[in-house]
Amino acid sequence: MVVSINEPQTEIEYPDEDGKPMAEGDAQCEYLIYARTSLRVYFQQRSDVYIAGNLFIYYEQGNPEAVVAPDTFVVFGVNSDNRRSYKTWEEGDKTPDFVLEITSKSTRSNDQGAKKGIYAFLGVREYFQYDPTDDYLVPQLQGLRLEEGNYYPIPASVVAGDVISIHSDTLGLDLHVNSSGELRFYDPATGQKLLAHEEFNEALQQSEQALREAEERANQEAAARQEMAARLAEMEARLRELQGDTP
Repeated sequence: MVVSINEPQTEIEYPDEDGKPMAEGDAQCEYLIYARTSLRVYFQQRSDVYIAGNLFIYYEQGNPEAVVAPDTFVVFGVNSDNRRSYKTWEEGDKTPDFVLEITSKSTRSNDQGAKKGIYAFLGVREYFQYDPTDDYLVPQLQGLRLEEGNYYPIPASVVAGDVISIHSDTLGLDLHVNSSGELRFYDPATGQKLLAHEEFNEALQQSEQALREAEERANQEAAARQEMAARLAEMEARLRELQGDTP
């Protein structure tokens, strides 16, 4: 007689982190945070857009080795809730639509090779690379668009004399790099740039200060009008007194 013994299945672990630093240096970290936070603010009214950075994407169920961690990625058509990792089979097989890598000479081979191949395999529609320290990428900002399984360069233009601009059809935004090498997203409909966290706080403080100054001016003007009205009332009263004294 053959006895069948069902051995307990070992649960597959999908780690949330690898213990490595989020970015190699201040420049990489600064722009990683900028891209993630500014895009989250821009799309904050949409509950069907998920934006993350330096988060593991697992793209093959049962194989924790099938993983990639873009510096910033955007997925349309899934909820915007925070996640510890992104497992495509739990997301209706939705993969990122947009990826931005903050690249450098030390990550060049991975960003240009393995990751590029994985993103094409996953169907990432647009793959952007930005080299903040001007290590090797010329120009510092480059965009690729997926067509029939292969990536082709997205044309760049020069605006305002020296600003490199590339339009992302996927995001509906322009990516600009100025002569100082600073990356910013711009809304082409308004011409306004998406602010970094500190820029947003500074703009908020300036707005609050302007509001306080306007309220103070309004209060001063109201007080001046009240004082003028009191003086006029006093003059009218004095005039009536004088008229009463006239025979």
